[in-house]
Amino acid sequence: MRIAQVAPLYEAVPPRLYGGTERVVSHLTEALVAQGHDVTLFAAADAVTQARLSPGRDQALRLDPTPLKSELAAHLSMLHDLRERIDEFDVVHFHTDMLHFPLFESLAERTLTTLHGRLDMKDLPDTYRRWHRYPLVSISQAQRAPMPFAHWFGNVPHGLDPASYEMPDRPKGDYLAFLGRIAPEKRPDRAVAIARAVGMPLRIAAKVDGADRDYFEQAIRPLFASPDIEFIGEIGDDEKADFLGHAHAVLFPIDWPEPFGLVMIEAMACGVPVIAWRHGSVPEVIDDGVTGFIVKDLSAAAHAVSCAGALDRRHIRQVFEQRFTAQTMALGYTELYERLGRPLGLEADACLTNA
Repeated sequence: MRIAQVAPLYEAVPPRLYGGTERVVSHLTEALVAQGHDVTLFAAADAVTQARLSPGRDQALRLDPTPLKSELAAHLSMLHDLRERIDEFDVVHFHTDMLHFPLFESLAERTLTTLHGRLDMKDLPDTYRRWHRYPLVSISQAQRAPMPFAHWFGNVPHGLDPASYEMPDRPKGDYLAFLGRIAPEKRPDRAVAIARAVGMPLRIAAKVDGADRDYFEQAIRPLFASPDIEFIGEIGDDEKADFLGHAHAVLFPIDWPEPFGLVMIEAMACGVPVIAWRHGSVPEVIDDGVTGFIVKDLSAAAHAVSCAGALDRRHIRQVFEQRFTAQTMALGYTELYERLGRPLGLEADACLTNA
């Protein structure tokens, strides 16, 4: 099958440091190539891939030191190039939210659009009602809640290449870990409170966006005064197995409807229990009492820390291998690619409604 994967241009594919969507696109692209598909990746020129690369700009936007640049112009240029080459592909798989909708409307039935972000925002319902022909893919059932009317074609959880995440033979398990982004909805303050409550060191490996700089400086940085709270900053994939694998548990104390939460399966790939708040996709990813604990408050989180050591790390890894590998994700998408363009009867409609 001839497949075009269309990534955002904000981060490299895969990202050098923090980055969710581009990381998923990378794992999916490489898995599709390994399965024998003819894949072209539309992304920034600094992508690393076994697929054919069609560069949308010379480097990812966040890595470009140029002070003035147009994110919109860069994406429109890449989408124009794709539109000129559309006949080269059987399927075009977009990861660019709704940006492509006006340009590819006449070809919507040959496309898939995976939505990677939250959908509980003003204006989104009107947009997805206006461009209703595009088959949409959710990354969790919880993500769909604000827009149950949308043209949902399937649900495919994220997956990762198992070879990129290894379990250490003898994990230290002497600290708690927080990985991701410093932002109010990610609640790093809760992570600090949990660590203090149980008397364990906390290591925080996280990105600070410009939009969250004031929050970091005013609300979070002062919490690092304790010697048991270590702020590492952003880390790349080559550091994650060591950082996550030696943790006692990974804290995921979110306070928003997280559409998926890649950190959870990264931890599971390293055999590490996840302690997460019951929001968004968390109950779809974590098996409570098996791969981690789903909690509702600080007291329950502190108790979960005391129980985390009893969970079987090898079994956590096995659950990851059964449910969240890049190969499983690629097979899920391949089934959707093959369904595109088929006439749908009542039975098929019912299946898609419940997908």
